[in-house]
Amino acid sequence: MTGMRLATPLLALQQGYSTMAVGVLLSLFSLTQVFMAIPAGRFTDRHGLKRPVRLSVMLACSGAGLAVVWPIFPILCVSALATGGATGITVIALQRHVGRAAADTNQLKETFSWLAIGPAVSNFIGPLFAGLMIDHAGASPADATGFMAAFLMLSIFPLIAWAWIRKQHEHPIEISVFKGPPGKIIDLFKNPLMRRLLLVSWLMSSCWDVHTFVVPVLGHERGFSASVVGLILGSFAAASAFIRVILPFIARHIEEYLILTMAMLCAGSIFAIYPFFETPLAMGLCSVCLGVVLGVVQPMVMSTLHQITPKDRQGEALGLRIMTVNASSVVMPLLFGLAGAVVGVSVVFWVVGLAVASGAPQAWKLRPDDRAQS
Repeated sequence: MTGMRLATPLLALQQGYSTMAVGVLLSLFSLTQVFMAIPAGRFTDRHGLKRPVRLSVMLACSGAGLAVVWPIFPILCVSALATGGATGITVIALQRHVGRAAADTNQLKETFSWLAIGPAVSNFIGPLFAGLMIDHAGASPADATGFMAAFLMLSIFPLIAWAWIRKQHEHPIEISVFKGPPGKIIDLFKNPLMRRLLLVSWLMSSCWDVHTFVVPVLGHERGFSASVVGLILGSFAAASAFIRVILPFIARHIEEYLILTMAMLCAGSIFAIYPFFETPLAMGLCSVCLGVVLGVVQPMVMSTLHQITPKDRQGEALGLRIMTVNASSVVMPLLFGLAGAVVGVSVVFWVVGLAVASGAPQAWKLRPDDRAQS
């Protein structure tokens, strides 16, 4: 999906589509996850890991494969829906599986820190390899053959994922899942800790969205090649992967709420200065700093979520988080595209940075004392 999120907007821009159209395209990567998240969470509560992932692999391969055959804007939209939905289902299944494997709170933090290395690596491999294929697989940089080669390469990645996961051991299913009617999703949302956690997760996810959206647009405006744009996004991902390698050791000594609070304040500061850096090197350095900050967020959010959610509804709770985050991700690129066209992308950076920094008190209220009171 990360490679598709680089390749599809670049192809759309090359074909003459507007920034607003690119915002629509990027929003579609999240649209499917909004509607599928809760059913997918309940499905994983009932069926575990492998069956949801197997369905996701089929969907992702089909989505990327369509772009190989018909690299036109309407099909790119279908590809975005398919690969985005497949990734959402897989994320829910994996996070539920890993959360159930942890024996205590410390192991929960460490395990999610290790798991988070995977998406960080994919955020590096996807954009970088896609950019290289676009620039070098065709007769000339960024021609039709280059884009088709990139889409073909990306359609193979899910098959590799399935080869690695198909022999994993499944955890027993909670019997209480099958007793009586399913619980109402609003019951989870009534929990004040869940609301705070969802707000923090949404704000930090907005940082990922604006960075993913703005970098290709800025790169196109400033004449950067696809490889350079992919490298900037890749440096962000590499920094995320690096911090997640050492995060298990950090998490042993620092509570989740403190890490989240500091991450929100730092992200707001980075977004305030990011627009002033115009060269590829400077943007790359900013991306590295942002990657370090945002890389610590998801493991801490996942650890906290598993501590405040009943075991038999953890898949559903993960689905709720995916739904709320991606509902925002559907709307935010549209707003980014509109704002970027009207007032410029710098204002987008500053508004998102201010919003993230102002949400830091909500992360602070996730500390154990407040959990006990709730």
